[in-house]
Amino acid sequence: MKRDLYETLGVGKTADEKELKGAFRKLAMKYHPDKNPGDAEAEKTFKDISHAYETLKDPQKRAAYDRYGHAAFENGGMGGGGGGFGGAGAGGFSDIFEDIFGEMMGGGRQRRSSGGRERGADLRYNMEISLEEAYSGKTAQIRVPTSITCDVCSGSGAKPGTKPQTCGTCQGSGRVRAAQGFFSIERTCPTCHGRGQTITDPCGKCHGQGRVTEERSLSVNIPAGIEDGTRIRLSGEGEAGLRGGPAGDLYIFLSVKPHEFYQRDGADLYCSVPISMTTAALGGKFDVATLDGTKSRVSVPEGTQAGKQFRLKGKGMPVLRSSQIGDLYIQIQIETPQKLTKRQRELLREFEELSSKDNNPESAGFFSRMKDFFDIE
Repeated sequence: MKRDLYETLGVGKTADEKELKGAFRKLAMKYHPDKNPGDAEAEKTFKDISHAYETLKDPQKRAAYDRYGHAAFENGGMGGGGGGFGGAGAGGFSDIFEDIFGEMMGGGRQRRSSGGRERGADLRYNMEISLEEAYSGKTAQIRVPTSITCDVCSGSGAKPGTKPQTCGTCQGSGRVRAAQGFFSIERTCPTCHGRGQTITDPCGKCHGQGRVTEERSLSVNIPAGIEDGTRIRLSGEGEAGLRGGPAGDLYIFLSVKPHEFYQRDGADLYCSVPISMTTAALGGKFDVATLDGTKSRVSVPEGTQAGKQFRLKGKGMPVLRSSQIGDLYIQIQIETPQKLTKRQRELLREFEELSSKDNNPESAGFFSRMKDFFDIE
């Protein structure tokens, strides 16, 4: 009696595609012929679980099996393809196998080589700029150690006058097939390592790599309004590819140094300015320097309180790639005088005696509300 396919995979009849694949992966890893050489029982079990998964992963085959059981595939049912791997079709079991067992075969599917050419790696460069430079933008010169195409062999890796040869093991495909029991497995060619070509007479300068390490000088345009953490991509300025392959990209990661006076929030700037108690009480004026190289005057009205903000329109940061400019917000801090002389203390006490609730409405109102709230006499 044939064993139930769901039971073979160890899943319930309501299992979805993800559960089926997970169960198959777990069992296939355990019973794969490569892990059990010469074990006929393990090979049979692997064939059974492969057949079960191949059947249940196909919605039409699964529906037929759920309704008729194994009889659905007997006597020519479902095209007679349910009894083995013949019904997998193009992109069927072979694709599933490569996806699931890639790690066992040295990394799974790999991009096929094209004449041994491989794309170069992307590079990262960290750059720190000032807030003033972020405000106005700049063109910066940087030096980046990287791999560039060898000028002796023009990136081929072969000694001048020679050229790479098609790999005799894989015939240029970069992949070879090996028999494993009742099926075959495709692996990366061990001779050319997937490149499809071999170099018998390598270039003396790059030793067959087609590239050499060198420090390059590059110009980087930093636009006005750039923000902290912005990434700038320079296409093709990364590491040169192997044997004439395309170069990778260079990514510039920008960080903006903290400013001594200004804090940034998007396009707006904030600055905390301390003023004297008398300026806050009587009113006054002061100048602040802005990032555009000018000065702006701030008028402080009589009776200004701590925390009061004044907005200077258009004195903030430019918005990247637009004509808009943010604002500058000045927040007032009131400084309490220190190290008072005897005469200053006398004047302050006299001022206190002459003060009324109208001079300090917020404090008078606060303590009045507190007394009412707690019913304090």
